[in-house]
Amino acid sequence: MLAKDDTKLEIFGFGDEEDDHFYCLVNISKNPDGIDLDKLSKADPRKFDEVLNEMGCILLLRGDEVEELITREAITDTDLHASLYDLAVEESIIS
Repeated sequence: MLAKDDTKLEIFGFGDEEDDHFYCLVNISKNPDGIDLDKLSKADPRKFDEVLNEMGCILLLRGDEVEELITREAITDTDLHASLYDLAVEESIIS
């Protein structure tokens, strides 16, 4: 199983709104550099998921989805990286 230390949480924004943030749990064993936003922005929309996968993306959530998970107490915002990693393990996204 992929260890938490082999992942990192990247937070980046798209769009003009301040809350247009995305939270991406990245497999740094697969891609130590993480998400390349320039390459991602140029990706063919039909292959967007494939490009994210190639970059090591394990889990990608929008800001409102993260807020909803916090509200439901499925994750905590005190250590978002650990919480999202634990959620990915619990949901068998990481096995």
